[in-house]
Amino acid sequence: MDKNAKIYVAGHNGLVGSAILRELKKEGYLNIITRNFYELDLRTQDKVTEFFHIEKPEYVFLAAAKVGGILANDTYPADFIRDNLMIETNIIDSAYKNGVKKLLFLGSSCVYPKDCTQPIKEEYLLTGSLEVTNKAYALAKIAGIVMCQSYAKQYGANFISVMPTNLYGENDNFDLTSSHVLPAMIRKFDDAKESGEGEVVLWGSGNPMREFLYVDDLANACVYLMNNYHDSEIINIGTGIDVSIKELASIVKDVVGYEGGVTWDSTKPDGTMRKQLDVSKINNLGWKHSTDLRDGVKKVYDWYKNNKNK
Repeated sequence: MDKNAKIYVAGHNGLVGSAILRELKKEGYLNIITRNFYELDLRTQDKVTEFFHIEKPEYVFLAAAKVGGILANDTYPADFIRDNLMIETNIIDSAYKNGVKKLLFLGSSCVYPKDCTQPIKEEYLLTGSLEVTNKAYALAKIAGIVMCQSYAKQYGANFISVMPTNLYGENDNFDLTSSHVLPAMIRKFDDAKESGEGEVVLWGSGNPMREFLYVDDLANACVYLMNNYHDSEIINIGTGIDVSIKELASIVKDVVGYEGGVTWDSTKPDGTMRKQLDVSKINNLGWKHSTDLRDGVKKVYDWYKNNKNK
């Protein structure tokens, strides 16, 4: 990408989009387009069509999506599949019709089968059943991947899809009814510390293994791939290192400085027991993550403390 190329970041206020925006600015890209939800509802086809027709972006980072944790996905599956299908369909089709040079679609590691061989290679996509608690969201993301591949096959569009592992970072969602595990832990431990509660209750057994990637590392990878990867086959982005949810809780508890106890509510679902990505493909292209999990949690907690009352 030329430094003056017109770049559209869809979803720039979210966890991933805001990180991509920071990374682009850091790397000296000067001509970046953004629209918030009130300026452009990406679920509305006519509005998206008009936006692309007028703005004519050269590159698109499709980071806009309806996202949430186990509770949100399991409670509102219709919202997750409907909104995500609308967003990606409108943007991908408009990008093609308006001559976008390249589009990067953000998928998710939840697109892989529930009982996947570990670590998860890209070719395992569509080889087994999905985790039931987030099936609607996963199917929407799979549809986006196949759309990108189909536009590449039929029209020669340079549309790529990346599969990030579990993410955390600035601008994360800390709402306990809809957040993912790491920000939810930060919120719970911080609330308990502030209120003097002697115990924090966490979901599940604590035994599942998860891989976590600092979102600024993901953003760096996305810009790197936009410049260096031109294949319609999906590519994983992660650390290649996983920890148990209990280990994660210990790290977060220590970083927050909470001194009470932790109780695990085993009546709540664990989700997939292990989900570690094989990142040899992106590593072989010359990219590797740079942020250690504990250091990343410290950065996020500092950000949360400075922003939680705003």
